[in-house]
Amino acid sequence: MAVDPFANSDAEPPSAPPPAAVAVTRAAGQRHLFAHWDRLDTTARRRLLGQLAAIDWPLVGALTGRVRDGALALPAAESAFDLKTAITPPCRRLHGADRADGRAVGDRGREALAAGAVGAILVAGGQGTRLGCTGPKGLCAVGPLSGATLFEVLLGRLVAIRRRYGRGVPLAIMTSSATDAETRHYLETHAWCGLEPDQVLLFRQQDLPAFDAASADILLDAPDHVALAPDGHGGMLSALAAIGGLDWFRRRGVAHVASFQVDNPLAMPLDPGFLGEHLRADAEFTLQVVRKREPGEKVGVVATSGGVTQVVEYSDLPTDAAAARLPDGTLRLHAGSIAVHAFALDFLARCAGRADALPLHAARKVVACLDAEGLRFTPVSPNAVKFERFIFDLLPLATRVCLVEIDPAEGFAPLKNPSGSTADSPEHVRAALLARARVLLAEAGVAVADGVAVELDAATVLDAEDIAAVVPRGQLIDTPTVVVGPSRHTAGARHTQGGE
Repeated sequence: MAVDPFANSDAEPPSAPPPAAVAVTRAAGQRHLFAHWDRLDTTARRRLLGQLAAIDWPLVGALTGRVRDGALALPAAESAFDLKTAITPPCRRLHGADRADGRAVGDRGREALAAGAVGAILVAGGQGTRLGCTGPKGLCAVGPLSGATLFEVLLGRLVAIRRRYGRGVPLAIMTSSATDAETRHYLETHAWCGLEPDQVLLFRQQDLPAFDAASADILLDAPDHVALAPDGHGGMLSALAAIGGLDWFRRRGVAHVASFQVDNPLAMPLDPGFLGEHLRADAEFTLQVVRKREPGEKVGVVATSGGVTQVVEYSDLPTDAAAARLPDGTLRLHAGSIAVHAFALDFLARCAGRADALPLHAARKVVACLDAEGLRFTPVSPNAVKFERFIFDLLPLATRVCLVEIDPAEGFAPLKNPSGSTADSPEHVRAALLARARVLLAEAGVAVADGVAVELDAATVLDAEDIAAVVPRGQLIDTPTVVVGPSRHTAGARHTQGGE
């Protein structure tokens, strides 16, 4: 049995760092990590050893070499992909009343949901610090009237889907070291937001150290703590596979999984039309996209060139390529990726077996760290290199790719920026939820007075069909109202803010 070099069998950590641990860190090119050992108490020494034990040291050694050699860009892919000739792949459209899914395509998605053949992955490793809320981003309140959190909205929709189709959707939630404990506590103390606990799998993505851009040393943000960051949304594949998550889905009858981000309360990964298009195309990887209108919109674009389809991050898209237009005025690269995907489970299993499936991308960032005297400071310009994986790097490995264009008003309202920002702020998200509610109420024949806020309870109102069961057609709502579906109230009832 292999011996853990960071383990300590003594009652207290030794006065000097364990020699085996020192040897491992030095082999990875990191000689400085025990520099503050003498000033640490017993608890701090244990904390440092525990953190170092969780690090993938062979990987760190390779990343140290990349930073030291300045090899931050990935090697050019051996393909004919060329942004100068790249075009937007064909897209199916799911747009409001003129949705192109058709009843037959939508029925394929509904049949898959009713058969329990669809699972879901929620990417929830981010913190809400920048947004002005403490803890995991999923705890940020976005309900315009109810104050419902992102978790309550997104998981609530899965509850509504279970009621509609008679089968639950197995859900895997990816956390990070920063959000795992609080996410588990929140779900346990909030009745799993209405889901069955045995239908929810929590798993934690890998952390990777931040490196000093000049020296390639791993940064310390405290004498007993390495500066770590989650390894990106692409980390979900290796982390899920490592805990047997793909088999967990398979045992529950799942053949396809949809993934989505916790910061988008309008996300529609389980829309029957979206799933139906994925199934009709017999696709291994399907992406939801929104149509870019202006070159500067901060979304990556899906592009095809030389038979290869990939996502190009907006930060990597040259200005001329972003601005290029077709003769009809449409942007040549207009399919904006919104991080809502559907995968064939067999495809994910195949990719999980490949060590090269998801390369690590490097980015320069500002990271608070210790200076030469051991004092913590925050630089004013990027001082660090962070590495992360992107799940869309699986695209070239898929034999069949499908794009489904949605109306952003229906399915895209990301919470990215703090209150008062010009875009993607809490105010914008709440306005989008209110606007979507008005559209669905209108489809159900329910009018809303001007200036009146109406919110739909995510756990009980899936669409206009549910509204029709609780609010009579032709009724006018003229007070702030949370419309709650029939599983909580008798027909005709609605819950109004402040009581009714």
